[in-house]
Amino acid sequence: MTRSPRVRIDGVLLLDKPGGMSSNAALQKARWLFNAAKAGHTGTLDPMATGLLPLCFGEATKFSGELLGAAKRYTATLRLGVTTDTGDADGAVLETSDVAVSREQVEDVLARFRGEIEQVPPMHSALKRDGRPLYEYARRGIELERAPRRVVIYALEMMSLEGASLGIVVDCSKGTYVRTLAQDIGEALGCGAHLAALRRTRVGSLQLDDAIPLDALAALAPETRHALLQPADALLAALPRLDLDEAAARRLSYGQAIRAGQGQPGPIRLYGPGGRFLGLGQASEEGQMAPLRMIATTLEK
Repeated sequence: MTRSPRVRIDGVLLLDKPGGMSSNAALQKARWLFNAAKAGHTGTLDPMATGLLPLCFGEATKFSGELLGAAKRYTATLRLGVTTDTGDADGAVLETSDVAVSREQVEDVLARFRGEIEQVPPMHSALKRDGRPLYEYARRGIELERAPRRVVIYALEMMSLEGASLGIVVDCSKGTYVRTLAQDIGEALGCGAHLAALRRTRVGSLQLDDAIPLDALAALAPETRHALLQPADALLAALPRLDLDEAAARRLSYGQAIRAGQGQPGPIRLYGPGGRFLGLGQASEEGQMAPLRMIATTLEK
């Protein structure tokens, strides 16, 4: 049976990604379910990880980059006493050791990793060197020197400690590798560790509680699926908002800057009459507002 041509769909889907599936595979499955012409995601989750994966369709893809820099929250399980070559449960075991740590010891170690820290990116990552992702070198047994990067751990709390299993909650900045954090915590505890499980529960202001699992999405009728889509500006909820009259909205839609009064410089959500979302603008210190990324709309002449 031949499917109908792909259709334009605009909106944001909060997906609860299953484990064992790449972010791109989850995106393509969701895109197929919606028969959407254009789709993208807002930053990948490792195949072993589960949880919140915001997907963008149509015009919403223009704003997916705004979430790449957003803070994220994870719940993670660390397996103490076992190190692997990838830093997670998918890797080969390198070393095992006995585990005898107390809750007090764990609390003391976690305190060292709060705030601004330096991480050395793992070899098994998508960061590129000479046009190739690091994991390609790692699979060939090549270890390359990597410069440490500064990241911020906004919050790091222990959820549980049962034998060799340590549960933590992490609020962190973009660029943070929880796998590397798990390894570093294990090293600081003196027993080694790897990341046994990872679940993303928040991206910016978007919450896992509002997400739907992929199998549940597939079981829905098409019209019910479409009702789950959030508007494109859901990706920008953390940014300040500016409402404009029709004349100003028209000028911005034509790529022209406007005077918007003195305000905080930076990106701003733009809305026209009736609360119509226009896109993203950039405010200057001088009170100029320039269009940054605008959605494709037709303004009345």
